[in-house]
This record gives sequence, structure tokens and C-alpha cells, in this order.
Amino acid sequence: MDDHATHSPAARTLFEGIERGERKAWTSALVIAEIVFVLSSRQGPHLSPLEIRDVLLPLIELPGLQFAEKRIYRRVFDVYATHNVDFVDAYHVALIEARRESELYSFDKHFDRIPTLVRREP
Repeated sequence: MDDHATHSPAARTLFEGIERGERKAWTSALVIAEIVFVLSSRQGPHLSPLEIRDVLLPLIELPGLQFAEKRIYRRVFDVYATHNVDFVDAYHVALIEARRESELYSFDKHFDRIPTLVRREP
């Protein structure tokens, strides 16, 4: 994405340095969620969940990029791209599965699309 004349090349340089092992960085799950929001926004690039997965997952998986729960993001993007749920809910699905749990309390019926979960209404 080259949508900003100054920011895009600077971000590319940063990630290339991380990819080569010359730099290390950390981020948070909230930053990833915000990026997904911007990329999916009608005011932004308006990418599909599959396109967002294909853009972000290689960056997230760079060894020099650190953040909590990093290991679950392949599953997060799998759920997000294939089960028609929003990104934050996909994150929660992956987190529940990583905890080796299968139940959640929610009024959101879209969780019923996830075969590994049992949704209970409060």
C-alpha cells in the first residue's frame, strides 16, 4: 500500500529492516485491530478479509516483530477470512481455542458459525 508519500516508504523501510533481522519492534493486538479496521474501511482501501489476511499475516509473522498472543494470528485470520465474523470476534475465537476452551457467552449468533465453539446466551 503506497497511499502516503512519506509514511508508506518509511513504513516499508522499517518492515524491510525487521525482515532482514536488522531491527526489532513490538506492537499490540489493538494496533493490529486498528490496521484491519482501516484496511477494511470504505474510506480506506476497502480490502476484503482475504486480502487483509494476505497483506498482514506475512508482516505479523516476521520473527523481529513481537507482541502478546502472536501465535494465534494465523487462526484469527482464518476465522476472519472464512467465517464472516468481524476481526475482534475472530480474535476471541482464536483466543478461546488457544485456551483449549469451547464455550462462550454471547448474544451474537454469528459465533454459531464456528464449529469449535458452543455459544451460550447469558
